[in-house]
Parts: sequence; C-alpha cells; structure tokens
Amino acid sequence: MNQNYLIISGTNRLNSNTIKVARLYQDLLKQKGVEANLFSLEGWKWLERNREFDEFQSHTLQPANKVIWVLPEYNGSIPGVLKLMIDISNYKHTWDGKKSLLTGVSTGRAGNLRGLEHMTGILHYLQIVVHPNKLPISQVDKLLDADGNISDKGTLAAINQQLDDFIKF
Repeated sequence: MNQNYLIISGTNRLNSNTIKVARLYQDLLKQKGVEANLFSLEGWKWLERNREFDEFQSHTLQPANKVIWVLPEYNGSIPGVLKLMIDISNYKHTWDGKKSLLTGVSTGRAGNLRGLEHMTGILHYLQIVVHPNKLPISQVDKLLDADGNISDKGTLAAINQQLDDFIKF
C-alpha cells in the first residue's frame, strides 16, 4: 500500500513553536526516506464548508492515509481552529480508516497530555486508528533553538523512535 503522509500543525498562530516542531518532523521523516506534506492552520479562513474548502479537503486531507498531528496546548486541550477544521470536513470521506500519530507541545510541564487524550477521543470517533506512542513535548520553548531545531538528545531519540514506530504502523 502506498503511504501518503500529512503533518498537520494544529494552530493558526503565526511562527508558533507548533509549526517549528512540525517542520522538524517533516525533516526527520525525509532523512528516513519518507516524504510528508505539511499543512499549517496559519491563516485559516474557513468557518463553514464551501467550494474552496472542499477543494482543500480533496487535495490535501483526503489523499493522506497517515496523519501526524502536532498539537499545542490551548486551555488544557486543542485549539478551537483545529476542531473547526475537523467539524466542517466530510468526515466519512476524509478521515475514516486513516492512521494517526499524535505529538503534543507546550511551554509547561505536561506537553499537552490532556489535549492528546482529548484528540484521541475525537479521532476514535472518526474511525481513525491512533498509534499508541503519543509524545508530549514539554517546555518546547526551551528545547527549540532559533532555527527551530532540538538538540536535546533524549527528546530527539523519543521523536525518532516515535517516527520509526509510525513508519512500521
């Protein structure tokens, strides 16, 4: 089966830590010989389904069969804009049967653990299989350098293990 990877940066904030981590995931996958498209919610403009959204959905979301979600912590959960994207999608044609990997990012101690669990429940409802290695990345603002790289060996090892497991999934 041909694998089509999509990484979703789950916030509409500009130049966020979330997009930096999503780009890092894309780079690490490329080093492993896996091409992944990256979609950021920066500049999100749709509040309801329309023809333009339907085109985005059919060209970006539907072709992916493996989705990596990079989820920042918003009030102990996920960003509303991310939930909105899911809510206005044609979920049976867009999400059903896909495989997903979840990574949480936060400047706090828990790496968005509650948001990861909340998203797991949403994805299960959508009939998406969620990989069990959900990675919470805590204090992401201290781990990222100015170029968006992480040099902490433990964090990089955890990300690489998570990606290796997901490639085999």
